[in-house]
Amino acid sequence: MVSFMAAALIKLSSLSAADGIACLSMTRWWMAFCLFFRTLRADDSNWQTLTALPDKEGFAGGFAGVSQNVLLVAGGANFPDKMPWEGGTKVWYDAVFALRDPKGDWEKVGKLPKPNGYGVSLTDEHGLICLGGGDSSENFKEVFRLEWVNGRLDVRLLPSLPKSSALMSGVISGRKLYILGGIEKPTDALALADFWLLDLDRLDQGWQSMPPCPGKPRILATLGAINDAVFVFSGAALMLGPDGKAKRDWLKDGWKFTIAEGWQQLADLPRVSVAAPSPAPIREGRFLVLGGDDGSLVHFEPPNKHPGFPCDVLAYDWKNDSWGVHGILPFSLVTTPCVQWHERILIPGGEARPGKRSPHIWWTIK
Repeated sequence: MVSFMAAALIKLSSLSAADGIACLSMTRWWMAFCLFFRTLRADDSNWQTLTALPDKEGFAGGFAGVSQNVLLVAGGANFPDKMPWEGGTKVWYDAVFALRDPKGDWEKVGKLPKPNGYGVSLTDEHGLICLGGGDSSENFKEVFRLEWVNGRLDVRLLPSLPKSSALMSGVISGRKLYILGGIEKPTDALALADFWLLDLDRLDQGWQSMPPCPGKPRILATLGAINDAVFVFSGAALMLGPDGKAKRDWLKDGWKFTIAEGWQQLADLPRVSVAAPSPAPIREGRFLVLGGDDGSLVHFEPPNKHPGFPCDVLAYDWKNDSWGVHGILPFSLVTTPCVQWHERILIPGGEARPGKRSPHIWWTIK
């Protein structure tokens, strides 16, 4: 730890005056501290990289999951030519890539029904379930499963969502699939309050509306599930800003839902965490919230010098309703799924900072 601190301080001492001013607040200092941590050796963390996605930019808002022990990554969006503040245009994709072995290379194995991003990715025993999402002009309600069958990709339709939705969150608890929040249209300035359930053993019943979360309707929360209970962590509510566009209300509340007992409020998170990789994995009896955007650098200037998002791992002990910190990530990636593969936690790229994506695939060493 001493060498870690020393390396960080050496890096900090090399900042320009302008960068130093930008990091004066504790939050921004910590963001810079996390950024410098990522320059240390890979063996200083519990994470390592696999073969990068075959796209130099990478994707945010993609779908990812596992079918027949094959890792699938699909869709998403990026800025291939220029950053948004330079007049760049966001492009949505439909490619599906497969990684059959952790030591192997990616293969392009098919396409989504249409370019799509910012929906929900969940894995069941058959494959990767892709829910909703959208593109630049509309959000979608379609739900389908990508299945790896006899060495090729199959697409199986599932019951569509009750409403078109993107930027929502989801989780599978037992054999029940839950979806919370999101927005119905790309231009919406209010989040959906809906909370939906699909019983995977009773698909003929379709989606059921469940009691909405008592907290504010939200986008990009982190969901987790254990013992038939669904947990909701943070996210952002939406409101109409003075310019007529959606403005985020950054939340750090937590909630628990069971069919038997309904909703219960939990201890607040130590900080806001929006768009962290979801669903939240469980390790050592705690949910892990892997980084996420805390909203502290929303108006950071210049945008090309943005230091990235928080890289601390928040840990929630559901037995004691308490929070702690569970280490530091060697990356900060948001608007990306969290996947369990070979009994490890895997993060398939995502948004590294505003406008900038990453093609890197991270997973835990153990």
